[in-house]
Amino acid sequence: MLKPQTSPTRELVGLDGLWKFAVDTSVPASPWTATLPTQLEAAVPASYNDLFADAAIRDHVGWVWYQRSVRVPRGWAGERVFVRLDAATHEGVVYVDDTKVAEHVGGYTPFEADITDVVTAGGEFRLTIGVSNELTNITIPPGKVTVTDDGGRTQDYLHDFFNYAGLARSVWLYSAPAVRVSDITITTDLDGSTGIVGFDIETTGADSVNVTLRDAAGEVVATGDGIAGALRVQDVRLWQPGAAYLYTLTAQAIVAGDVVDEYSLPVGVRTIEVRGTEFLINGTPFYFTGFGRHEDSAIRGKGHDNAYLVHDFQLMDWIGANSFRTSHYPYAEEVMEFADRHGIVVIDEVGAVGLNLAMGGGIFGGQAAPTFSPETINDRTRETHAQAIRELIARDKNHPSVVMWSITNEPASNEDGAREYFEPLVSLTRELDPTRPVTFVNVMFSTFENDLIADLFDVICLNRYYGWYVDSGDLKTAERKLEAELLGWQEKFARPLIMTEYGADTVPGYHSIYDSPFTEEYQTSFLEMYHRVHDRIPAIVGEQVWNFADFQTKNGFARVDGNKKGVFTRDRKPKAAAHALRTRWTAPRDAD
Repeated sequence: MLKPQTSPTRELVGLDGLWKFAVDTSVPASPWTATLPTQLEAAVPASYNDLFADAAIRDHVGWVWYQRSVRVPRGWAGERVFVRLDAATHEGVVYVDDTKVAEHVGGYTPFEADITDVVTAGGEFRLTIGVSNELTNITIPPGKVTVTDDGGRTQDYLHDFFNYAGLARSVWLYSAPAVRVSDITITTDLDGSTGIVGFDIETTGADSVNVTLRDAAGEVVATGDGIAGALRVQDVRLWQPGAAYLYTLTAQAIVAGDVVDEYSLPVGVRTIEVRGTEFLINGTPFYFTGFGRHEDSAIRGKGHDNAYLVHDFQLMDWIGANSFRTSHYPYAEEVMEFADRHGIVVIDEVGAVGLNLAMGGGIFGGQAAPTFSPETINDRTRETHAQAIRELIARDKNHPSVVMWSITNEPASNEDGAREYFEPLVSLTRELDPTRPVTFVNVMFSTFENDLIADLFDVICLNRYYGWYVDSGDLKTAERKLEAELLGWQEKFARPLIMTEYGADTVPGYHSIYDSPFTEEYQTSFLEMYHRVHDRIPAIVGEQVWNFADFQTKNGFARVDGNKKGVFTRDRKPKAAAHALRTRWTAPRDAD
């Protein structure tokens, strides 16, 4: 799906701001048919949960409603008019006045509706958006809604981050011609010093398509025509980690010799390859340094904020991080675009976290039911999962920063049914995008001895917490166990390994002369132990600490004001470990 933009043939109006807001229990049935009877206003983009001083809203399970008036620019007569939501977590429905125009399941990818036939250029309409935060066994991520004895509803889920919901990303109104460019797929390759930019363009009925590629200075470096082909760029400048270079490809839809639509997008020329236990970018071995992260900040929840975007990337640059994983869902498109422009490498992850009922018992407990069964994670879940993969790749396929697809985090990959569930999803991912490696993120329960799916993937990502959840406070024992396990993965699978999660909860300002858990000293010692092991395992090609910053989790005894594994606090103050990481990650790495 192409992101809306302004161009010589398109216009874009942002609908962010304050919207009327109400939960479903406080409005009549069919609330889209009239003005919402509420005094509450909610910011868009933002999760709604922490905006109000009302626990009933924070913990609400079900639908909430947003509403505002929108005027269509009068100059849009004769154009197609669309409303687009960058995300609605986790299910959305859109009404223009009394007419339902769109509905969508999946909380982190965009959807839109052509509303031309129900609006008028220069006219005003009532835009009402319903958003549901409910998670069930067939949603991605999964969860369970329980009705309590008093008729209330509670939401349970197995992922360790708060179930923020609402309109956390922007809403847009845009115009485009009836005959237009509807999709573009870019691939890149190298032939010596010549860059090859492949293109595949879809239109809604153009006679022909013209394609132009310009360099960063705006000079034309290649042209082509047709809906598919390849452009050759002599002496190409590559998109490199830490040194991004972007060309601009412009596609023009032609009808009867005239340009009727024009769409442009940035292009980074680079190659990706997995060779043995190496991960190569532009033919050079790459070592991932960085973080698992969350879209999370005080008050906004998962609401996208450009100030946080800039500051977070500045902190990653300061600490020497060259990459991150979009744990555990697709991030806002602005994040991906920023990574493109600044040469940050991204492991792009679909929202499939919590596919592991053993996590319901915690690291020390068991489970009451198998993860994969007709009553739990089943064929309908997999259909939802497949759609989430389709939408992620459709949205992010052209980002040069995205070097790998992660199709799940910490699934029950050691349980019966795991291979039957995941093998079709791996095949689908490769079919949709044969140019990028595919990975999954393995949980500690699933070892190299009992994991049933690791051989399906190009790269194996591992989350390990020796020294925290296991052997807490005993880093000597943890180091022996960690090394032994990594050697087992290396020997059995002989492919790249990335440590995508390792960390220890740390209370800022808590200190000790001993390696005491929860102290800043222990977090530093914990990370240093892992790094010693990483440096002894040739197949390890990256390390992404869990987590970049402290983040909010659901209520419960296991967390006090959230997960404290960040090397930065939730308001982005560095803990001691941040300085230690900076020392390691800014030092030159050995060539081997």
